[in-house]
Amino acid sequence: MAKCISIFSGAGGLDIGALNAGAEIIACVENDHDAAETLRLNQGHLKADIFEKNIQDINFTQWASIKDSILIGGPPCQPFSKNGYWVKNDNRLIQDDPRNLLGQFLRAVSEMRPKGFLFENVESILHPTNKDEFLRFIENAEALGYRCTQFKTNAADFGVPQQRKRVFVFGVRNVKRPIIAPTATHSDHSKKGFNDSLPNYLGVGDFIKKFDKPKYAEPSEDPSKGTYFYELTHVPAGRNYIALSKLPEYNGRTFRTGGRFWNFLHKLHPDQPSITIAAQPGPWVGPFHWTNRRLRVPETAAIQTFPEGYKFAGNRRSIQKQIGNAVPCLLAEKMVRHLLEQAL
Repeated sequence: MAKCISIFSGAGGLDIGALNAGAEIIACVENDHDAAETLRLNQGHLKADIFEKNIQDINFTQWASIKDSILIGGPPCQPFSKNGYWVKNDNRLIQDDPRNLLGQFLRAVSEMRPKGFLFENVESILHPTNKDEFLRFIENAEALGYRCTQFKTNAADFGVPQQRKRVFVFGVRNVKRPIIAPTATHSDHSKKGFNDSLPNYLGVGDFIKKFDKPKYAEPSEDPSKGTYFYELTHVPAGRNYIALSKLPEYNGRTFRTGGRFWNFLHKLHPDQPSITIAAQPGPWVGPFHWTNRRLRVPETAAIQTFPEGYKFAGNRRSIQKQIGNAVPCLLAEKMVRHLLEQAL
């Protein structure tokens, strides 16, 4: 069984996925107190050592002797810089700026020397303002002896009931053959040219219907006294604010198309995947439940495919941030399983 070290662990989405893929999580590194406490609360799942430390303070050589090890993690993208804080020299990193967490990921790789690694990040890492940094990250990983493949996907392509675009890098040490990309398991049948050999994207209804009961109610879910509640009640399921301008016999406010973010007043449809669960949504940022309320914690966790009963530490805002920042567990499982197949 592969031994797995998780960094930037957050609430443990990648970790649960790795566990379900057959890896043994032996350590999680997470600097945020609430997220680290969430990991501790779920030791029954993870059974790993929790290092609540700044990643700069972790010496990864302590795991260098493990034969079949993997490293997984998704560094926050905020520290990306235009100029870059790390370079390579004679296949070794020579400069580590604490602000650059891509560099810290590479330091972990260089010190631990895992058989393979899985790097995860947001789609915007491929934006022109970030892409050079991202490509240098891959270049440096390859200089350390890893064959790398980048892979952009939508979580819904792998059976997650959520439209969530993410970028992964698979790195395998000391192989000459190309590292192939994973193959999707689902296809969007609403799109022209969909793959009819694959099942359709999954709707959220079957994932969250069990939580639509009074015992799961939360005080913050009721938006009825808010500014845009009337408008929300008229948005059809599966649509957002743009739909209001096209409704017959509707006499409320409408909004210019493009004048609001696409997730403004977005409402779930039970037969469709959710839009991306946000880490820090504003009061009228969706997805809202089709019954015109905000989503409950177990519902957002289920859309992120956390196991039922998974516990989260912190206040409501912190919990939303942890869930919204997580990698969907099911997507993580399929990505880590693919890494294991390529690396071991």
